[in-house]
Amino acid sequence: MLEIEVKYPCPGHAALRSALAEWGARPGPARLEEDLYFNAPDRDFARTDEALRLRRTGRKISLTYKGPKLDAATKTRLEVVVQLEGGARDAARLLAGLGYRPVAKVVKRRRVYRFRRGAFRVEASLDEVRGLGRFVELEILAPPSKRRAATARLLDTARALGLSGSERRSYLELLRARTRRRARLGGRRAAGRRRSQAS
Repeated sequence: MLEIEVKYPCPGHAALRSALAEWGARPGPARLEEDLYFNAPDRDFARTDEALRLRRTGRKISLTYKGPKLDAATKTRLEVVVQLEGGARDAARLLAGLGYRPVAKVVKRRRVYRFRRGAFRVEASLDEVRGLGRFVELEILAPPSKRRAATARLLDTARALGLSGSERRSYLELLRARTRRRARLGGRRAAGRRRSQAS
């Protein structure tokens, strides 16, 4: 199956919750998700646009592989999810034993709304991501044969909800970009202090 997804910054969730309620969307319980991302021993996932994620949601543990994005308008990509028995610590040790190394952790509070738009089931995830702020992700799972129709329906749904400014980077990519910005800013400030002391 393909994960057909779009994501938008959404500083306020209240208006979006009201719009979803008018559509009859059913909210699930709020949950805390802790995502640990790994890099491969044989290639750099940041360069190949892939992802391997170990997720803990309460007592539930899942391992997800995401392939490269397939178009420039959405975050459509192959997604394979495996539910795991045991704990996240054991799963992380297993991956480390195979040569996969943890690179970053993403923590977010998420509430998922489910509804139908045309022939498709849609999930709207209202996320509050630690260190990044609030976002909404819209997602349809569809076979490759329905990719074009599902993409059109998803983009139409986003417009109907008044969403704009699509963000194609993952939360992991956004956190890494923030870290790089802070490092550059810190370097410039340190250089400025050195120049002031030398003058």
